[in-house]
Amino acid sequence: MPTAEQTLQYFFLCRRLTMMYQPVYLVRLDERTGEVVIIAGEETEIAIQRDGKWTFKI
Repeated sequence: MPTAEQTLQYFFLCRRLTMMYQPVYLVRLDERTGEVVIIAGEETEIAIQRDGKWTFKI
């Protein structure tokens, strides 16, 4: 299960992505790392760590 911080950050990030007309294709909890991974648009991949901080993945 994602943490409360991850869930809140997920909501805000998805809202920002859709405001920029970027489709959100996939959301997955990576059980190995505990990160929530969002794949959106053509090249956007975002990882939300357990503490709610997020980064772009390359």
